[in-house]
Amino acid sequence: MKRLNALIVIAFAIGMVFTSCSEKKTTKKVVGVAMPTQSSERWINDGANMKSQLEAKGYAVELQYAEDDVQLQVSQIENLIAKEVNCLVVAAIDSTALINVLAEAKEKGIPVIAYDRLLMDTDAVSYYATFDNKGVGTAIAKYIEEEKKLSTAKAEGRSYTIEFFMGSPDDNNALFLYNGVMEVLKQYLDNGVLICKTGRTSFDKTCILRWSQETAQQWCENYLSGFYADEKLDIACSAFDGFAYGIRSACESAGYKVGVDWPLITGQDAELMATKNIISGYQTMSIYKDTRLLASKCVTMVEALFTGSIPEINDTKQYNNGKLIVPSYLCTPVAVDLKNYEQIIIDGGYYTKEQLGL
Repeated sequence: MKRLNALIVIAFAIGMVFTSCSEKKTTKKVVGVAMPTQSSERWINDGANMKSQLEAKGYAVELQYAEDDVQLQVSQIENLIAKEVNCLVVAAIDSTALINVLAEAKEKGIPVIAYDRLLMDTDAVSYYATFDNKGVGTAIAKYIEEEKKLSTAKAEGRSYTIEFFMGSPDDNNALFLYNGVMEVLKQYLDNGVLICKTGRTSFDKTCILRWSQETAQQWCENYLSGFYADEKLDIACSAFDGFAYGIRSACESAGYKVGVDWPLITGQDAELMATKNIISGYQTMSIYKDTRLLASKCVTMVEALFTGSIPEINDTKQYNNGKLIVPSYLCTPVAVDLKNYEQIIIDGGYYTKEQLGL
């Protein structure tokens, strides 16, 4: 009898352990994270940072990449809803394609946070975590303005050729960035200090679908052969490091040489390859966007939704998605080049000297 009682006690204890584990499993909040692609180092870092920071807070994470396939992202979000995640964080490929599935999330009581790309035409979004997208464009343009001393160029009889490579038309950020660029550079296009030989200066004529590196390279090859056979391109105003890689390839094929006639090439994201290109002279600058910081701000939004509190917000006016003005947190972009990359990128712990081959 004593042996039987002991076995009953042990069985009861084991049952309590399993019950406890089961309760913990069912009470653990799950966050679904939908990212656009793994073709860019930037988005890989975003996903990894979101996952690690959310897990450090005790949440479970379902991380999905859609590889720039709009319908795949719709299906992934549908699956996350079916799994009854507690919150969705979405970096959209094409947010117009997500309107119905986000409405389904709202109906199921699943809150949604827009990550880096604003979710348009939906009232299902609670918060938006991003970088100051117009500020990114302004920073790129001001860098060009200062490096080429555009403010005194007309009086000194100087002018420069320039071509524009802007972001995807289905990404709301791209238009903000373009507007930031033109807010600074339009005056120099108007007064002849900047000369765009293709005449392609509007957003519609300069936007590149899905931020395609291949398209940027093809455009640049066509520009150089069709418009710059007798005159060099001085500035490639690029909105993305991926574009800068394509522009580099086109310039190399056209015979441009670093230190001789290499154009000023801009970028965005300070990817590892871009930073290496800055060091070697193949890219002039990039916009450093610390994805660790962006992820941390998004995590505070997730926590606020779970606890009923209010996260840190610094913009309640700028981001109207067609249905509501989305409360947002805008991280500050920073221009990096050969002069300051060590201080910002290496000293900041973003990349090591070993990663950069130094």
